[in-house]
Amino acid sequence: MGLLHGVAPWRSSLHPCEITALSQSLQPLRKLPFRAFRTDARKIHTAPARTMFLLRPLPILLVTGGGYAGYRQYEKYRERELEKLGLEIPPKLAGHWEVALYKSVPTRLLSRAWGRLNQVELPHWLRRPVYSLYIWTFGVNMKEAAVEDLHHYRNLSEFFRRKLKPQARPVCGLHSVISPSDGRILNFGQVKNCEVEQVKGVTYSLESFLGPRMCTEDLPFPPAASCDSFKNQLVTREGNELYHCVIYLAPGDYHCFHSPTDWTVSHRRHFPAVGATNVGSIRIYFDRDLHTNSPRHSKGSYNDFSFVTHTNREGVPMRKGEHLGEFNLGSTIVLIFEAPKDFNFQLKTGQKIRFGEALGSL
Repeated sequence: MGLLHGVAPWRSSLHPCEITALSQSLQPLRKLPFRAFRTDARKIHTAPARTMFLLRPLPILLVTGGGYAGYRQYEKYRERELEKLGLEIPPKLAGHWEVALYKSVPTRLLSRAWGRLNQVELPHWLRRPVYSLYIWTFGVNMKEAAVEDLHHYRNLSEFFRRKLKPQARPVCGLHSVISPSDGRILNFGQVKNCEVEQVKGVTYSLESFLGPRMCTEDLPFPPAASCDSFKNQLVTREGNELYHCVIYLAPGDYHCFHSPTDWTVSHRRHFPAVGATNVGSIRIYFDRDLHTNSPRHSKGSYNDFSFVTHTNREGVPMRKGEHLGEFNLGSTIVLIFEAPKDFNFQLKTGQKIRFGEALGSL
């Protein structure tokens, strides 16, 4: 503040002619390159002004990502405060800029690096302390594991994909739909406004989440005129409705997932951009052609595969509770299914659930 007060009188005391002369005298100096020069006080380094405007990708990515993360945390804090006041929070539909920003993050590169790290074989003497720290941090119940001896698991990947004892997860036989995995219920209900609610904190439109509808002959249906018509294309029986359930798998959860009901798999669509960051890979046991986190796939695209062939007109039959696949580390499962209008969920948002427990029934 003192400097400003000292400068202002000096500038106001100059005559307009003096200002013009001073400006003209400075013109030749502006063409000279900047150099380092010494004063009586200290050496001063200068550089061309253009270097101040160099774009550095890494700092920009960090600042942009950090700003977005801070914005998301503020949004979550605001939502919690509104919930405390008993106010209803309207769902937030992901905008194009949010989808574009997520696609720009090198999630597959990070996931591939994490996957390779998980496959590094640990020395025999190091396995118990490393796994014990993980068990303590994430609350893993090793008494349920088929093999409780920590020395049995050669690397972190094998430990993440540990199998359970047969009696650890009884499958409910009274209800038509069961939880396919251990985890926490983030959201559930009937699909409304053609939206899938709260997947990783964001609500997606049904069409952007699933991609365009495909028929059994791998030919696209006519473009949907509205979201309701797209939704109706997914329902195969008159009188049924679409339902969704979002289950988050924490690092300490059982990482295999199972068939939630009796059904037949006819088609698979793989989105290389979808999946939790730092998940090394996702494996489907009966799908040997599926390779996740592969650099050959373009991020933001998708690829389809049909299990219906000339020799197999039905697809792959799955029984309720049958092994379906596994994650390396953690992820999120989004179930989207059709059921009669009288289908009822037996869940509470935020509750912990285990594989085999009922999601709902008719």
